Amino acid sequence: MSRSRIIPLLLLIMLVTLVFTGCSGPPEGSAEWYFEQAHEYAVQGDFDEAVRQYSNAIEINPEMAQAYVNRAAAYASKENYEKAVDDCSIAVDLEPELTLAYINRAYAYNALGQYDLAIIDCTNAIDLDRSIAEAYINRAHAYNGIRKYSLAVADCNKVMEIVDESEATLAYYQRGLGYKGLGEKEKAVEDLEKFLTLSTNTLWSEAAQWEIDHIDDEPIEEE
Repeated sequence: MSRSRIIPLLLLIMLVTLVFTGCSGPPEGSAEWYFEQAHEYAVQGDFDEAVRQYSNAIEINPEMAQAYVNRAAAYASKENYEKAVDDCSIAVDLEPELTLAYINRAYAYNALGQYDLAIIDCTNAIDLDRSIAEAYINRAHAYNGIRKYSLAVADCNKVMEIVDESEATLAYYQRGLGYKGLGEKEKAVEDLEKFLTLSTNTLWSEAAQWEIDHIDDEPIEEE
């Protein structure tokens, strides 16, 4: 069984939040109001309704880049990665320095197996903000996808410099895959077992355990 057939997309996709002044929040029926409603649905996991509400916000304000980024996240959560790419591309055109547009588009590109494009987007995000761990994790996934394991390991090491251990869960997984690709089995198992102690996602844990159980499989050579 191949790795790609059993492993979920262990990556990070992010939601933009808006900061409102005052206590009453945005006026009902405004683009910001629909954005806020959509955000609540997205946090609750109701991505169909989140898409509808973000679309309402966009209809009122077609230049609201944050709404495109978050609708992309909702689309990606529904595994509609092409639409996620389209929305992030619009957001980038509207606001070229919106870091999360690049991160979420990279997530979608990774899901589509378009690793080179994901690497470009993650690199753009890192150039804008070197402190966002999600960009390094998504790029590590892409590097693993094109068998550049040393670069994947380096990105994960960077994550662990930026965030606390509890926030580096996926970095341990991606670094474990990188070490496995490099044939460094002991380091790979150590990272994957560390991931198991931190992960609360059953599907992700099953994926990590599969990697440990198949640690002696012949690694695909680094390119």
